[in-house]
Amino acid sequence: MTRNIADIRRDYEGGYLDESRMPEDPWPLFDEWLTLALDAEGDDGNVMTLATVDSGGYPHARVVLLKGVDERGLTFYSNYHSHKGSELANMPHAALVFWWPSLSRQVRIEGTVEPVSTEESDRYFASRPRASQLGAWVATQSVVIPDRTWLEEREQRFERAYEGQEITRPIHWGGYRVIPEMIEFWQGQPSRLHDRIRYERRYSSWQHFRLAP
Repeated sequence: MTRNIADIRRDYEGGYLDESRMPEDPWPLFDEWLTLALDAEGDDGNVMTLATVDSGGYPHARVVLLKGVDERGLTFYSNYHSHKGSELANMPHAALVFWWPSLSRQVRIEGTVEPVSTEESDRYFASRPRASQLGAWVATQSVVIPDRTWLEEREQRFERAYEGQEITRPIHWGGYRVIPEMIEFWQGQPSRLHDRIRYERRYSSWQHFRLAP
């Protein structure tokens, strides 16, 4: 590596977060931040890192896409037989991280995870482009395969099988909902004196407080 990454610096700037003016419930603020991020980051505004834990206690993280959010939680879709699917079946807890560099903002979320209903998964699957629908059948996610040709030949077989037909949702593919127990809002500030406001769910209500940077 020719560049010294230890010397890379970035100045952060943003509006200050005042804990005395934060909403009692974190969802209005998350909705506001997500709306701004979708405008500022374009098609990357709904990108989030998902972290899960395997049966041995080892954490694993990957980037997925947020596909739904409401008062129940945050929804993404995947293959139930993938590594993350197996990990969530064994340990239904996860952490999410949103990073929006153009806004100098980050949101961290931790909570329990549950599958969404079959009806909700069916509706979302039906809304996907046909190529993406085929991909859900083609990709045996996280399984070792011999080469790229194996994948392309499998895609061709499914294209022939579904030619002229509606593509149904595979039973091994569907949605997960992360039900937050903690949501932390991070706003970058100069001199690394960042604003951090954390919400924690206590029984049926939320409490929030400021954390040191």
